[in-house]
Amino acid sequence: MPNKILEFTDVSFHYQATKASKPTAIFDQVDWHVNEGEFVSIIGPSGYGKSTLFRLVTGLENPDSGEISLNGEVATRRLGKVGYMPQQDLLMPWRTILENVRLPVELQSAKTTSDEMIQLLADFGLAGEENSYPGNLSGGMRQRVSFLRTILTGSDILLLDEPFSALDAITRLTMQEWLIDQWKRLDKTIVFITHDIDEALFLSDRIFVLAEKPVRTIREVAVPLDRPRTMRDLARPELVELKQQLIMELRSEAPL
Repeated sequence: MPNKILEFTDVSFHYQATKASKPTAIFDQVDWHVNEGEFVSIIGPSGYGKSTLFRLVTGLENPDSGEISLNGEVATRRLGKVGYMPQQDLLMPWRTILENVRLPVELQSAKTTSDEMIQLLADFGLAGEENSYPGNLSGGMRQRVSFLRTILTGSDILLLDEPFSALDAITRLTMQEWLIDQWKRLDKTIVFITHDIDEALFLSDRIFVLAEKPVRTIREVAVPLDRPRTMRDLARPELVELKQQLIMELRSEAPL
């Protein structure tokens, strides 16, 4: 039986009322889990709790009730326990690429030499860029730096929040293929937020659908594709039908 590396048990969460808004319930007694070594995606209309789910996993928010477990243990303190890569790369423009990559190592007071990090940059297709600044790199290269920085947190669980949404179509496809290669090579568990159903189908073992508000059930969709796979596999009739089903489900829930 697969090991559950991340698990929600009966989790409820709401945002407090403000002067401009009423209390907002996001999750209501939700059960959900991710298995060790999986690549899973989360899809759903905007405002249905995808980013809030990540905030709960990282410890930036805490549930009103229920438990969140990491590596089989209930984790009341989760800050720094998972790797998180936001939609924007958040590279510091005044630091070189090597200095940006070094940041999580500095925060953890870990012992990783510059030579080791330069080799990691080369492994990520960034050889010779260690003294460049973020403004001199392409969008795809910046995302590779951001992903490497996430890897250096040392966590086995990586949360990626729409990391390729700002890239052009060709670069995005290249980065998707590159990410799959890195996931297999590094033996990590990846949870990936996206609005792109094709992207979710291509990358994922399972897709989780947030399609109600508040979320009471996170629906699971198993992707019927073996690995390795190519983008051409998305043209298979069963994948086309599944994509249409997901589109119709999300459109029926999305606010006008």
